[in-house]
Amino acid sequence: MPVTVMVIIRSSVGFFLLLFFVKLIGKQQMEHITYFDYIVGITIGSIASTLSVQVNENAWSTMTGMAVWTLLAVLLAVISVKNTALRKIVEGIPEIVIQNGKVQIDVLRKNKVSFEDLMSMLRVKGAFRVDDVEFAVFEPNGKLSVLLKSQKQPLTPEDMNISTQYEGIPTNLVVDGKLDMDALRSVNLTKAWLEYQLKKKKIMNIEDIFIAQLDTQGNLFIDMKDENTTYTISIKE
Repeated sequence: MPVTVMVIIRSSVGFFLLLFFVKLIGKQQMEHITYFDYIVGITIGSIASTLSVQVNENAWSTMTGMAVWTLLAVLLAVISVKNTALRKIVEGIPEIVIQNGKVQIDVLRKNKVSFEDLMSMLRVKGAFRVDDVEFAVFEPNGKLSVLLKSQKQPLTPEDMNISTQYEGIPTNLVVDGKLDMDALRSVNLTKAWLEYQLKKKKIMNIEDIFIAQLDTQGNLFIDMKDENTTYTISIKE
């Protein structure tokens, strides 16, 4: 068999095998990925690349290696959910790096983060002064969580005793010119109703719409496929 054909076959097998193993590991690892998870993922990907181009390597042993790394990652994740001590070892624990405006230098050095890097992380969170921060925590995934001091936090409607309306997730009725009948049914509406609303703005073809989105306040937002045209129709009128 020509080497090129063999590489194509092995690459295809490796691609779909990697897809399967990633699905097996699950979304949890991607959402709360730690440095260890990252290294495991890189290793599995590296084994997949070996399967793809190292035609002299035994394919079954390479796929077995991928499977073992994946199953160990899944097993460790399952055990860590129930075992707090193991979870702390594998994932690490949150560490307070700023408390009441005071930088915890030992935590900063332990995590090998410079003060300049810390300030960069704070600026991303909208904090430009250390003394504006009540708490800053290094999370196990390497991200920084920041709680501003109460006098530095932005006002909310609750702070000013202002009542607000419920604001849920809008429903996409049309996406890229395609009508979603399931979305229409989920809000107890029909295609005829939508066409009636569109005619108010002289829109005759659903295919001309890029996005039609209905929010929970009764507003139908329409973004046409041209560069400039948008409409907002109040269905309460």
